[in-house]
Amino acid sequence: MVSERGLQVLRAIVQDYVDTNEPVGSKTIVDRHQFGVSAATIRNDMALLEDEDLIVAPHTSSGRVPTDKGYRVFVDHLAELRPLSGAQRAAISTFLADPADLDDLLTRTVRALTQLTGQVAIVQYPSFARASVSHVEFVHLGGARVVVIVVTDTGRVSQRVAFLPYELAETDAAAVKQSIAALVTGKPVAEAAQAIADLGVTPTALSGASEAVDTAVRVVARIVAEELEDFRQDKLVMAGSATLARREGDFRGSIYPLLEAIEEQVTLLRLMGEMVADDKGLAASIGRENADFGLAEASVVTSDYDGAGSRARVGLLGPMRMDYPTNLAAVRAVAHYLSRLLDEDDASR
Repeated sequence: MVSERGLQVLRAIVQDYVDTNEPVGSKTIVDRHQFGVSAATIRNDMALLEDEDLIVAPHTSSGRVPTDKGYRVFVDHLAELRPLSGAQRAAISTFLADPADLDDLLTRTVRALTQLTGQVAIVQYPSFARASVSHVEFVHLGGARVVVIVVTDTGRVSQRVAFLPYELAETDAAAVKQSIAALVTGKPVAEAAQAIADLGVTPTALSGASEAVDTAVRVVARIVAEELEDFRQDKLVMAGSATLARREGDFRGSIYPLLEAIEEQVTLLRLMGEMVADDKGLAASIGRENADFGLAEASVVTSDYDGAGSRARVGLLGPMRMDYPTNLAAVRAVAHYLSRLLDEDDASR
């Protein structure tokens, strides 16, 4: 069993190794930290930590570095979140202020986080299971070219340029817009998608319309359906992948599995979905805890945020040798800003 002083020695090893990227020896601990005991006593404490698989010697006669288990104990019991400075908080607030829409807000969020921490930043879109279509815009650009815009009451916006089989007169374009709006506006995303699916088997839905309008409505409806399906898919926004290349030395093996997970998203969505948050909404998954996802050398830290009436997560992906107190504080602060901005946006609707 590890003593209280032994746990504090573990804290010192984690902090020093994260700061220096060098194995930590007993003399270094005595010189840098005020334990009031000899190097020999610290060596005994380190031996007990090694017996508990909390630290390991990467080379013969070297200092020690934390193991996955050691980082876990540090995060669960020894890490003290470092509050962000006033300047850092002001930078986040400024960076996230006045977004154009939800997509813009989440893109800004990951850019701010990766600049703040030097890690890969990840943010999960809120669930749109309860979102409704608030607005559909059909902009006739002339001839057969149109822009289709779909907006939900949660702030999600999509925009697509489409080419119709026929050139439309302005009056026909207005009729298409009216038909599409009547079909989906005010309906939950799932119901709107179903209404469009029903359109394909219910020709009478457009009774009285000209062939040009009927065809255009069906083409535009298919586009709207594709956008609604995209709304319903779990989705991540990420930034900072280049930081993995700069920190490649922190990974014993290839960084390819991490790059693959970033590209495909499914792995990270599953991992983030299975992480268990504490009572503050914070969660960490470290090293071998990620083995089932092919990310055994990486760590992920997240914080929950509230958006669109549901809970989603914002987080960081990086090597196990990361500054957990600062990174956890950063994701918590950004999650707080996200929740507040989305609440203010809901209140203004």
